Amino acid sequence: MLRLKQYILLLFLPLAIISCQEDILSDDPTLRLTFSHDSLLFDTVFTKMGSSTKRMMVYNPHNNAILINRVEMANGQSFFINLDGENQLENLRDITLRGGDSLFLFVRAEIDPQKTSSPLVEDTITFYVSNQPQHIYLQAYGQNVEIIRSEEKFVQCNHLNLKNTKPYLIYDTLVVVGNLTIQRGTTLYMHSGSVIYAYGNVIAEGTKEEPIIIRGDRTDMLFDSVPYRVASGQWNGLYLIHPKGWATPRYSINHTDILSGSIGLYALSEEMEQRPTMSLTNARIHNHSLYGLVLQNIDATVVNCEISNCASYCVYLSGGKHTFVHNTIASYFGFPYTTINIHNNILAEDVAALYINNLSKNMAPTAASFHNCIITGARKNNVVVATPLTNHYEGTFSGNYLRADSLPEAFARNNIYASDSDSVVFRNIYYLYREYHYYDFRLDSLSPARGVADSIISLSYPYDRIGTRRKTHPDAGCYEYIEEATSN
Repeated sequence: MLRLKQYILLLFLPLAIISCQEDILSDDPTLRLTFSHDSLLFDTVFTKMGSSTKRMMVYNPHNNAILINRVEMANGQSFFINLDGENQLENLRDITLRGGDSLFLFVRAEIDPQKTSSPLVEDTITFYVSNQPQHIYLQAYGQNVEIIRSEEKFVQCNHLNLKNTKPYLIYDTLVVVGNLTIQRGTTLYMHSGSVIYAYGNVIAEGTKEEPIIIRGDRTDMLFDSVPYRVASGQWNGLYLIHPKGWATPRYSINHTDILSGSIGLYALSEEMEQRPTMSLTNARIHNHSLYGLVLQNIDATVVNCEISNCASYCVYLSGGKHTFVHNTIASYFGFPYTTINIHNNILAEDVAALYINNLSKNMAPTAASFHNCIITGARKNNVVVATPLTNHYEGTFSGNYLRADSLPEAFARNNIYASDSDSVVFRNIYYLYREYHYYDFRLDSLSPARGVADSIISLSYPYDRIGTRRKTHPDAGCYEYIEEATSN
């Protein structure tokens, strides 16, 4: 029995010694802390709104305990910290950190435009161990915004002119009765759950140099190397509504990026005869957790647009006359086209990239024509024309590159259909976050969509979405192929 007790004592003695070491303060003045990050960058902080909170770790990698004499900040006006539950700097004194232990450090940024004249603010957190400093550097870019919100979470305007003097942060439901005008170069940051309803004319005239951008308001990181801007479903959508009996509106949208919502652009008229007209040009409608572009009882001309990566239909048409020229409609949403879940567990529906509904009795007849477009995606058939009488369908398809079942010759001729061997159409159809490769729907050098467009039709549209002049034998889609520069 005595030998057994001695054996147990010998077995646990090293553990007891180690445990004691963790609590014994070291007298070695050279010991230092380690940090999970030596700097923190807040990409864009909206002034007066504050940022999300970033987290990092403070480690004692040594066997013995370390005494943190104090924690200080150089400025302390724009950044606020919380160290293991304590957020008052004057209380961060004489902190004992056991050997092998760690502390949570939380940092948030809040920029007051009255206290700084520069959009870049900086500060330093300094830990003193043995009265020797160790620094964590902080940076944030501040942006002053015009906030549209109310306590009722509902804002209604009779006409609204959004100017480009500074961005807008739309926090709630915004209803515009009358004209909605968005000046070139304007950015709309949409808060989670926000939505815009427009009951009247919509004029959004961006330019190549100064596009209009409508996107979510999260500018921080979803994960360490994944920016929030790539996550879909961040806001609810832009809706253009024409009630029955109201004056017929006109929609003109040019060089406008509508990004990462639930629905990109939804236009609905209750009138089957006096339908609104839409001109949608050089736009990008990308990364939505439901639909990209929905047109119901609308007469639309859509030119040089990228409409891509939606969990449901990228384009849904029901009622009206639609002409699509030189557009890229590409559906590669979610797994396996992204190496990380960035879509809040939203699964892509097994639906075509383009759906034309000419069956509804509640809508006007649908006649949609597609010329010099690319329509493709993850599924084999990406074009569905639901019409009762094929030979009487009034739309046409010509000069397109289609990953789809062959369409009837009654309305589709001179198109190129993808074969099983067509593996490279675009530069990149994947989001590889560790390699920092994002979807890129410009044409690959080996793309089968090169040189297949109808050159006669292209004469009326000599430039692509980003201003590249089309060649004598133009490419299908909204991007003309450009030879990439190579370095020696």
